[in-house]
Parts: sequence; C-alpha cells; structure tokens
Amino acid sequence: MSGGSDLLRGADLPHDGLRRAGRSDLSASAVAVAPRLLGGELRTFVTTAGPVPVEVRLRITEVEAYHGQGTGEIPDPGSHARMGRTARNSTMWGEPGHLYVYLSHGIHSCVNVVCGPEGQGDGVLLRAGEIVSGTEEAALRRGVDLPLRRTTLRDLARGPGRLGQAVGLRHPLHDGIDAITGEERHGARAELWLGPQRDDVVSGPRVGVAGVAGTAAFPWRFWIDADPTVSPFRWGRGAAEAADLAPGPSGSTTPAPVLN
Repeated sequence: MSGGSDLLRGADLPHDGLRRAGRSDLSASAVAVAPRLLGGELRTFVTTAGPVPVEVRLRITEVEAYHGQGTGEIPDPGSHARMGRTARNSTMWGEPGHLYVYLSHGIHSCVNVVCGPEGQGDGVLLRAGEIVSGTEEAALRRGVDLPLRRTTLRDLARGPGRLGQAVGLRHPLHDGIDAITGEERHGARAELWLGPQRDDVVSGPRVGVAGVAGTAAFPWRFWIDADPTVSPFRWGRGAAEAADLAPGPSGSTTPAPVLN
C-alpha cells in the first residue's frame, strides 16, 4: 500500500519534517491558519474491532476557512457560526485545536480545526487529503475493496465526507476532540502535525457553498497546487448566479473562479 501512496505524494513532498501543532499555531483567524495546515497531517488513533487503536495518518491537501460571527469586516454567510453559538456549533467557540465534527446532510461526519481566540467561532474544514499510513483501515471504513487501484487510493479522502469516514471520527461521539493534547474521547485520539510553510498554495471560492458565500467574494478555499487528491470545484446552489454580482474584498466585482 505504501508504494501507491508514494506514487501520489511524489519525491518532492517528503513525509518527514513535521512537528506537533500547538494552540499558538492556530490562534489567528481561519483565513490565516488554513493555508498553514496544508502539507501537515491529521493523525487519528481509533479503537474499532480490537483492543488496540488503529492509526490512520492523513496528509492535508485541501481546506476551507470559515469565519465566526462578526470576524473581520465582511460577515461570512457560509459559516455555521454566523448566527452565534448554538448546540450544534458550540465546539467552534472553544479554544483552538479542538476538532468540530458535524453531520452534513444527515450522513457525513466532517472534520474542522477550531482556530482563532476562544469565543471567536472560526474553523477550518478539512476538505481533502492523502492517506499516507493506515490505508487498509481507511479503505475498510470507506467500504472500498482491496487491493486499491490508483484512482481509488486517490479518492479515499477526496472530499470532506470521505475524509471524515477515512480517519474514523464520528459525530457526535468525537465532536470537540482535542488535537493538541491528544486526549482520548470515546475510544479515539487525534493529533495535528504541521510542516514548513509551502509556496505552492492556491486559493479560490469554496466548493458547493450556496449563494455569495460560494463565490470569489470569499476566496477562502486553499489547496496544494496540482495535487491529485484535491476535490474538483462545483458551484453551490445559487452561487453561479451570485458570482456575477458578488463584490470582492476590495468592493470590486470578482471574475468567475478558475476550476481545477
């Protein structure tokens, strides 16, 4: 399995040189933190069938930033925190480094890294990544047959629902798990590891987000340029129509996004 992973990662993306993230690494706004997560890893240790937790290591290749209520000059209509603290989004308002695990469409558990100062409500959605260790366990969780083909390996964590399933974190059991201390929660531990700042980061509109929040007025999706595990762009409901009228951060109209 590691051979296929090496083919995807390539010689220019070494798997070493990472360090454990600290809260200070995540204390800035979501837009500032999001690109710093790229090339880092989310490592999960989840107890499933046996008594020993199984480790899965995910190299993060695509993320999306979501601001909290009132963060910055432009409100974020795509954020779960836009209306303030609720029972669903309460983890977003806690200290940075916890993982906000929410249910999407009643099915998919999606994983976000809480950032910014406590009480701000910022989060970074982990949209896609490459499984670099624990591939067979990730495939089992995804219901994918072995041996894995190249495209199946690429797609194991390509998209936030697949990613959450592959790393084994579930809503509501693991919502709020601390990826800084690695403290156990309901049979799981999580660790966030960071690498050096990258110079191949691309940004653009968020994927599948409705209305103006899914246009280039909010270019808060960040990904590693040309990485095969990055998910393809798609418009959210009403976003294509809103894109023609959406003002950018400077107040000017923004062009349509470049699709990857």
